[in-house]
Amino acid sequence: MTGSEESSSFRLVYVPGVMPDKWVRVWNERHPDVPLTLTQVPAGAAAGRLLDADADAGLVRLPVDRTVLSAIPLYTEQTVVVVPKDHLVTAVDEVSPEDLSDEIVLHPLDDVLDWENLPGRPAFERPATTADAVELVAAGIGVLIVPLSLARLHHRKDLTHRPLADAPESSVALAWPENATTDEVEDFIGIVRGRTVNSTRGRRPASEGNPKGGARRKPVPGESAAGRSASAKPTGKGGQSAGRSGRGAPKGGRRGKPRRRS
Repeated sequence: MTGSEESSSFRLVYVPGVMPDKWVRVWNERHPDVPLTLTQVPAGAAAGRLLDADADAGLVRLPVDRTVLSAIPLYTEQTVVVVPKDHLVTAVDEVSPEDLSDEIVLHPLDDVLDWENLPGRPAFERPATTADAVELVAAGIGVLIVPLSLARLHHRKDLTHRPLADAPESSVALAWPENATTDEVEDFIGIVRGRTVNSTRGRRPASEGNPKGGARRKPVPGESAAGRSASAKPTGKGGQSAGRSGRGAPKGGRRGKPRRRS
């Protein structure tokens, strides 16, 4: 593949739980000639894919190394505890860490939450992935704490979830290499921020500024703001000296005597 072919697409990576569909749809509407290549990667591998130039941008989980990656935070997720449907905590609307003190809390190796102290009791062995941990929850081995999007991603009919208070949260951001802020990256930033195609902060094709394709009409003198300013009467002190000749002005000037008020 040649360099020109590589630059003809926009490569976007995203981590599990993130739903990029709406942004991809807008991209395809605005850039039908630039295909978007979408690839899901593990949360821990997303930054490496960007730094190795395997992707142009990524929807990642924070934190990232801000010395080499630029990032725009998009949203923060609610943290939930995944339990069997017949678990005792399903009787409450929100769970506290103290409610899990006697529970085995599974801690997968790909956990995206930054814990200081994980509640509950640790399992004998850490599951390799969140998907593996969900299977163990279904088997009655323990409970699992994850961002809401991951609970939905691994949804099962025999499991449910409840919000967990006083727990760390996971934030999702758009990230890209700091030294590779391309026009395509700028366009995608505008999309995730909800800018319209005509936004002054977005990049627009040259043809959009002149839909008919013809040369722009030169402004007629007097129509522009500068022209109007030049024709307006000055209002400062300099304007008074130019418009008002003072007591020593010659009597033959165009200005007449001011009318008396009735």
